[in-house]
Amino acid sequence: MFSAMLFAIALVAMGQFALYYWRAVFTGVASLPISSRVLDAAQVDEMSMSGNDFVKLVSLHNLTPELKAGKSGLGPVRVYYEVLRRAESLLGGLSPMIASWAEKERLLCARFAAVQIERRLQANLIQAASIRSI
Repeated sequence: MFSAMLFAIALVAMGQFALYYWRAVFTGVASLPISSRVLDAAQVDEMSMSGNDFVKLVSLHNLTPELKAGKSGLGPVRVYYEVLRRAESLLGGLSPMIASWAEKERLLCARFAAVQIERRLQANLIQAASIRSI
């Protein structure tokens, strides 16, 4: 009984650590600067960027080819964005604080997508340059 309880506590602690780690990586990437070419391509202004721009940026991300295999997908961020959007629609009317928090988080999702587009474009330029040099 004690070993089962200890195992459950260890699993919860490991899950919590994984969630905090993902959140730190997510926030770190979202805080990187966004290039003007990505903002121009998405027709988004950095100063007026909002969480609603995530949809535009995801469609632009889907249009950018990935020449080099790597981890530049938006899968978990899309799920997180959808959870935030639904939480804001359900609970945002009850508390303006929840609505404000959800919008800030959705903005982080949009910024993350923009940085991922820039990373993908940079990787493609490097890959194309290496192909030309052969």
